[in-house]
Amino acid sequence: MIGKKHLKYWQRGRDFLGVEYPLIAGAMTWISTSGLVRAVADAGAFGVLAAGNMPADLLEKEVRTLQGCGCRFAVNLITIAPNYSSHLEKVASWRVPYIVFAGSFPRQEEVRIAKESGAKVLCFASNDSIAERMIAYGADALILEGSEAGGHIGHVSTIVLIQQVLFHYPQVPVFVAGGIATGRMIAHLLLMGAAGVQMGTIFAMAEESPCHPAFKERFRKARAREAFATPQYSSALPVVAVRALKNKGSEEFGRLQLELIQKLERGEISRIQAQYEVEKYWVGALRRAVQDGDVEHGSLMAGQSVGLIQDSRPVKEIVNGLVAEAEETFSGLGL
Repeated sequence: MIGKKHLKYWQRGRDFLGVEYPLIAGAMTWISTSGLVRAVADAGAFGVLAAGNMPADLLEKEVRTLQGCGCRFAVNLITIAPNYSSHLEKVASWRVPYIVFAGSFPRQEEVRIAKESGAKVLCFASNDSIAERMIAYGADALILEGSEAGGHIGHVSTIVLIQQVLFHYPQVPVFVAGGIATGRMIAHLLLMGAAGVQMGTIFAMAEESPCHPAFKERFRKARAREAFATPQYSSALPVVAVRALKNKGSEEFGRLQLELIQKLERGEISRIQAQYEVEKYWVGALRRAVQDGDVEHGSLMAGQSVGLIQDSRPVKEIVNGLVAEAEETFSGLGL
């Protein structure tokens, strides 16, 4: 529970998200289902439903489930997903309360569509120029996700983004992400001006997470250095870096990139088709790991905070533990 003396540090995020604790459970494809989002909401935090490349009818079912329970939540739209355009149109028509644009950066018109539906819009900012552009487009809040995070990532670390963006754009709430797994860190980020934080890996490990037991067990044993970012082999095939635990699946992705580059050079496919194949690979590989428990050939998307998480606990216990540790940190600092 948040103490009265410390409420001011939490208040901006609480007001923006409409929840007790401004802790965002970041969207993870195949993981952030309505069940996990509901569990996060029930714990007083803020869940984000991952649209991924979900068929429209299934996405609507998930959205309607969350709307039916009356909880605060967001829908995360992947701008580089094949179904992105239809997802945006549908989600806007369903009038969800919050929309998060992820994967890459939305166009101004896309932000306008989201806002005109009545949704509050959160956009990622991987550097200061992107932050400025997203604010100009109308973003209601920013998420600073450092390269320590799992899944699709930028190239700048959290510690640099804090100095580059958090300290310079006070006009909108800023939520910090990437490498966060302790209440002590949350407290210090709030003191630096963050409205709250976003975490993914810690919630992927939650008891309510739909991840296969083998997936969670691999995470439990992992060290921070095992979560590495995939390289881009050629500018002819621009790919968004992905941080995941190294396995045979990541090696297969490297071979796929080389094969696609060769096809591009021979004129057999277009760059758009090649990028589609890349995203298709990640969606399928992640499903194999999360749902089937194939931790050798599936994608084990994880942030470097995986090295800080040793067990699987209920969401409510995770949230309460983070808040309690943050509160103890404030008190320890004499605040």
